[in-house]
Amino acid sequence: MNGVAGTSTVQFRIHGMDCAEEVTLLKRELVPLLSEERLGFDVLNGKLTVDLNGVNVNHEQVLAAIERTGLKAEPWSDESTHESNLSFWGRHQRTILTSISGVVGGAGLITQVATSGVGETAAHELPVMAIVFYAIAIVAGLYLVLPKAWRSAVALRPDMNLLMSVAVVGAVLIGEWFEGATVAFLFSLSLLLESWSVGRARRAVAALMDLAPPTARIRDEGGNTREVPPDQVEVGAIFIVRPAEKIPLDGTVTKGVSAVNQAPITGESVPAEKQPGSEVYAGTINGDGVLEIESTKVATDTTLAKIIRMVGDAQSKRSPSEQWVEKFARYYTPAVMVLALLVLIAPPLLVGASWSVWLYRSLVLLVIACPCALVISTPVSIVASLAAAAKNGVLIKGGLYVEAPAHLRAIAVDKTGTLTHGTPRVIDVVPLNEHSERELIERAAALETHSSHPLALAIMRYAEEQNVSVPEADEFEIIPGKGARGLVNGKPFWLGSHRYLEERGQETPE
Repeated sequence: MNGVAGTSTVQFRIHGMDCAEEVTLLKRELVPLLSEERLGFDVLNGKLTVDLNGVNVNHEQVLAAIERTGLKAEPWSDESTHESNLSFWGRHQRTILTSISGVVGGAGLITQVATSGVGETAAHELPVMAIVFYAIAIVAGLYLVLPKAWRSAVALRPDMNLLMSVAVVGAVLIGEWFEGATVAFLFSLSLLLESWSVGRARRAVAALMDLAPPTARIRDEGGNTREVPPDQVEVGAIFIVRPAEKIPLDGTVTKGVSAVNQAPITGESVPAEKQPGSEVYAGTINGDGVLEIESTKVATDTTLAKIIRMVGDAQSKRSPSEQWVEKFARYYTPAVMVLALLVLIAPPLLVGASWSVWLYRSLVLLVIACPCALVISTPVSIVASLAAAAKNGVLIKGGLYVEAPAHLRAIAVDKTGTLTHGTPRVIDVVPLNEHSERELIERAAALETHSSHPLALAIMRYAEEQNVSVPEADEFEIIPGKGARGLVNGKPFWLGSHRYLEERGQETPE
């Protein structure tokens, strides 16, 4: 049972774990208790997995370490990831606060300009209403940042949150309200964009779950069928999949013949013929036959489930660029804080310069030297690429593999469905024996009306594009793997290859 003391592995839902910054905070508290290899971070789902097997650390100690970071944790459950379980504020707080910061900050600027003009205004000349607007904008922009900055200061581990907070507070102290409000808004906006990117990737991964149907039709010992959730189907159970239905579990066909569209799992667009003994995968789509399948894996161990887990764990596989940036920021941020302090105290103490001038310059240094753009840009780029790829049906394991193509010298790809659309279409029609193109399309479409084969669908689409009315075929017969024959408008008609007809010793019919 996940999240219960005494188990070897516990899982937690971490509220607010949206980027690498929160992962770093958690590592600071948890790595002294456990090695980093025992920690698994799923940023997309806000999940923390902790391996307690063989260590003298219990569930309560892990929770206490998480609480010291200021993040909230609860035992993991699949329902805890659903946005519907969150309040309106929980779902939209970043958007609301950033919007307030931007709109109210803009109102402050308009008030200042309308009252004092466009030129620079001394702090004591600022309208009270403008100061009130700026203060609200700053509080809204730093609402989610200040708690993190405080914990960073108490732990003597300066980070970008502390850096930006000091810069904003310092700007206020020297009367630069507009600059402080602008910095607070821009920093809040950058965090909102990163959270939006993660949310987009999260929704793309959640969409993968829809590949598998919500129920499986199983057959009991009495021969009766009933529908149950896939996670209630045991290995060895027999379930039935009707034509055009999605297959709910991995298994082996025991009865029936059908063509199965495996594109959602394998990427191959041409349906694969399945017969007794063939292996099928959850999330694939059955063709026009009825299949009886013996389950070989439980719902949490199917190929589709493994793919979803790999995509969900993508952020734990950090790319070289992400690792470098994280290490860089670890040393760069404290260095900037020390340098800003030196800029503040050195000139006044050494040469008697004005404290107010050099306080302002030290704060400017804090703002322009903040590495937030560098630190945020890399994970946002990685997450955005993972999300865009997942949205287009390409599943990438993590940032490590996003960067790999930049170093490739040669690429080998499968043509169908990769370089091509993977959907056959008619590109040309060559009628023979004085038949017209329209007559040929009409007869071919009539014979393919009852088929769901990709080539049959291509012929039907072409007939529709050419506005050809399709008559019913009489004495219709499909010859598997060979073609079809029947009577169209009272005339015998074959649809098949010349090679097949030659093998039968039959001349090509009209």
